[in-house]
Amino acid sequence: MVKIAKPIVIGSVIGTGFAGALMIKDHFGGKKYEENTEADGKVVVITGANTGIGRETALELAKRKAKVVMACRDIKKCEKAREDIVLQSKNKYVYCRTCDLASQSSIRKFAERFKTEHKGLDVLINNAGVMRCPLSKTEEGIEMQLGVNHMGHFLLTNLLLDRLKKNAPSRIVNVSSTAHKRGKINKEDLNSEKKYDGGEAYNQSKLANLLFTRELAKKLEGTGVTVNAVHPGIVDTELTRHMSFFNSYLAAVIIKPFMWMFIKTPRQGAQTVLYASLSPDLEKVSGKYFSDCREAEVSIEAQDDTTARWLWLVSEKWTKLAG
Repeated sequence: MVKIAKPIVIGSVIGTGFAGALMIKDHFGGKKYEENTEADGKVVVITGANTGIGRETALELAKRKAKVVMACRDIKKCEKAREDIVLQSKNKYVYCRTCDLASQSSIRKFAERFKTEHKGLDVLINNAGVMRCPLSKTEEGIEMQLGVNHMGHFLLTNLLLDRLKKNAPSRIVNVSSTAHKRGKINKEDLNSEKKYDGGEAYNQSKLANLLFTRELAKKLEGTGVTVNAVHPGIVDTELTRHMSFFNSYLAAVIIKPFMWMFIKTPRQGAQTVLYASLSPDLEKVSGKYFSDCREAEVSIEAQDDTTARWLWLVSEKWTKLAG
């Protein structure tokens, strides 16, 4: 009988295990957007484009020859990301512009500058977000997650609607989350003044994304501008930076190595965003929700037209768009 050396056996087991892990990760990575849709000359605005899903989306669109405007809070990080994107895509039409979604004055300044530099807008991707942060407020006193994830994008979108209509057919993509299914719109305490729970506030903001998408789709009927929401999946991004346990030593050495197989990379997370932004199949589709490059179901709360209209009116008031 031929004896097999232990190192060979151990190596074989490790190799097989690693190959299996890669297969699992590829399976949970979701569907890829594989259409060769060009975006030559299209003007695209992406919030939070310096990192994570936003950065990968910006890179892919730059490779497809789009003019990409990276709307970011941290301009230094944006410039570093831009350098890498230009180098990899060989597309010089990538721009960094300051846009802090926690400041409505910053959003308005961004919109004003954009309008002086671009006559039209083809795709607006509302991607930036904050998750489960400690209690804090925007410049206007709005709870941070509601303020950034919903109110900031609500204001930005409305300020850029005229440019989107000018370039119709055009698209708006709101990056939401399956977390919306755990969300409730607290009409009695929308701003979390009486009680604050980071998870509940995040879920509420993601539900707000869906209700905003639903109401805006109705208002845009007949304009040639579509709006859809997407769930990118569970993605390894900086969005978890405020989740102390997820960033703990225990999580780093035990949980993350295991969860690595089931969590999407930012590139994988960007696929449904790209699908909603580019797919010819969605040219006239509006008011829908997508996950893994296919339409997905939303919660009952996300289909509540009365709440959607109520939230729209409140959002207009809080962003000073009303009247």
